[in-house]
Amino acid sequence: MQVFSTVEDFRKARTGFADLGFVPTMGFMHEGHLSLVRRAKAENGAVAVSIFVNPTQFGPTEDLSSYPRDLERDLELLREAGADLVFTPDVDVLYPQGFVTKIDVAGVAAEMEGRSRPGHFSGVATVVTKLFNIVQPQHAYFGQKDAQQCAVVQRFVRDLDIPVRIVVCETSREEDGLARSSRNVRLSAEDRLRAPGLYRALTKAAEAFQAGERRTSVLEQIMTEELHAAGLGVVDYATVVSPDTFLRPDILSEKGLALLAVKCSGVRLIDNMLL
Repeated sequence: MQVFSTVEDFRKARTGFADLGFVPTMGFMHEGHLSLVRRAKAENGAVAVSIFVNPTQFGPTEDLSSYPRDLERDLELLREAGADLVFTPDVDVLYPQGFVTKIDVAGVAAEMEGRSRPGHFSGVATVVTKLFNIVQPQHAYFGQKDAQQCAVVQRFVRDLDIPVRIVVCETSREEDGLARSSRNVRLSAEDRLRAPGLYRALTKAAEAFQAGERRTSVLEQIMTEELHAAGLGVVDYATVVSPDTFLRPDILSEKGLALLAVKCSGVRLIDNMLL
């Protein structure tokens, strides 16, 4: 496994690989990340991983300074998972002095995370575009847990004719249903016990949908009630949208996507489930 921190060095090494899968991350690896790496390795000749805590996707009151980091541990886990190339740039490598360009994605980026975290998806779209240009992968792998982010990436890749196929992989979960996230380590013991309530809320909405319920307001109420029953913190949103447009219809047709965002003692948890 080769590790590089500059664009020039990474690009030189990348020329030795014709077929490359790519997993962009912010580090502090967990099984969710590693499952993406293993899948990319299985489906491509080689796999590249980036580790970069992107400051432009954090708001002024968000957890950039406290976001968990452990590069040495990450590199060992990636070596065991079969990564071939790892890109670990500093902030001034991706955002040198005078950097002013940004990418804004409308439509699918407007609501939910887009409304709650202004500028977040612009930061995501800009850094992922830069990473795609540097890595030049054939395939890029993302987790379904960040469903809206996946939709944003798919949208700008399509709009900007970026030659990479986006592969969305199933959400990786703990045994109690909690979606794996680097932020989970910051949960208090009490909040960690409450956190699986997100999964239970989504499951109850899915069960109601399978039983024939199509009113989004009813499905949202089912989720909200379960979140409150679990004693979870501040509910940012509990909503149901069309997975194709991320618009909220009053009545669902054949499919829907339930999405949740909750703050537990300052830790923001998100999850979703296809209905």
